[in-house]
Amino acid sequence: MARDSIPKFAYKTLQQGKSIAGLAHKEISSRIMNLISPDSDLNNFNLDSNLLQEIQKSMDSLREEDWNDGENGIYPTRLLFDEPWLRYITQYPKVWLDMPNTWERRKKQKYNDLPKTIEREDYPNYYLRNFHHQTDGYLSDFSASIYDLQVEILFNGTADSMRRRILKPLKEGLSTFHERKTNNVKLLDIATGSGRTLKQLRASFPKNKILGLDLSDSYLKEASRYISDLEGDLIELIKANAESLPFEDNSLQAISCVYLFHELPRTVREKVLREIFRVLEPGGVLVLADSIQINDSPKFISIMEGFYKNFHEPFYCDYIKDDIDTKMSEIGFNNINSKSFFMTKVWSAIK
Repeated sequence: MARDSIPKFAYKTLQQGKSIAGLAHKEISSRIMNLISPDSDLNNFNLDSNLLQEIQKSMDSLREEDWNDGENGIYPTRLLFDEPWLRYITQYPKVWLDMPNTWERRKKQKYNDLPKTIEREDYPNYYLRNFHHQTDGYLSDFSASIYDLQVEILFNGTADSMRRRILKPLKEGLSTFHERKTNNVKLLDIATGSGRTLKQLRASFPKNKILGLDLSDSYLKEASRYISDLEGDLIELIKANAESLPFEDNSLQAISCVYLFHELPRTVREKVLREIFRVLEPGGVLVLADSIQINDSPKFISIMEGFYKNFHEPFYCDYIKDDIDTKMSEIGFNNINSKSFFMTKVWSAIK
C-alpha cells in the first residue's frame, strides 16, 4: 500500500484530531449533565462495535472523497485546511457557559423560549422554536456566534467536509452555461446561515455572482462578518423566506441548499422545491444537502432515532422517511441523483 503524501497525512491528522475533540466534548458534557440532572434521560448514543466500525468506515470514505475532489481541482486544496481557529477559541467558552441553559430548556421541554424583542409575525410558526434546544433558536446574535462550532462538534469535525460535497455537482451542472460570461451566471445559497457554505462557494466559483439568503437577521449579520474579507466580488446577502423567493422566474442558474429541509414541515419542503423550480432557468441546477435518510442509510437508523430524541427536531422524523426524489420529479426536475456521505445526503437535479 502506497504511503500518503505529507499534505494528505496532515489533512487526515487534522480531521482525526477534530473528530476526537468532538467526541470528547460530547462525552464530557453528557457525563456532567447526567451527574447534575440524573433524570435527564440523555441518550449518549451508546454504539456497539459493529456500528462504530461502520461510522469509522463512512468517515474515512468521506475524507477520501474530500481530499480527492481538492486534488482534482473541484475546489482549492487550501479549503481542506481552512479552519477558523480564532473564532472557535472565542466561541468555545460560550458553548460551555450556555450549556446549563440548554440542559434546563431540554429538561422542561421549553421549545419556544425565544427573545421577547423579535417580531413574531415576521416568521412562520414552524421557525419560532429552539431547534436543537439552542438558546434563542436562530433569532439572536449570540446564537449565530456559536452555531458553526456547535455544528462541528455535533458532526465530530466533519461538517465542512460534508458541505463541500455540493461543489462537484454544482460545477457539473453549471457546465451547461460555460459559454456565458462567468459573472452573468448566478448562484443562490438558500438558508445560508452564518456564511460557512458561502466561503466554500466563493473559493470554488471565484468569478460567479453569488447570493446568500436567510430568514434570520442575526445569522445574516454573522455571515457578513465572516465573508467580509473574501477575495472576489462582494457576495449579496438577502433576508427572505425560501417559501417566497424574491427573484423573477427563470432568473438563476444554480441553487444550493444545505441542512434546511429536515427543519421544515413536509408541505413546506414541497413549497420550497416549487419556488426553486420557478426561479431556476431551464437547464439550471439544484444541489440540496441534508441529513441521510432511512431508505439509503438503514445501518444508521439508531443514530437518526437518537438525533430526534435528544435534540428538538420536530420535523426530522418525518424528513428521514420523505421521498424527496419523487417530489422533485413531480415538480418537473430531471436528471435527479442522490448520494450519501457519512451523515449527509446530497441531491442534484436539473430544471
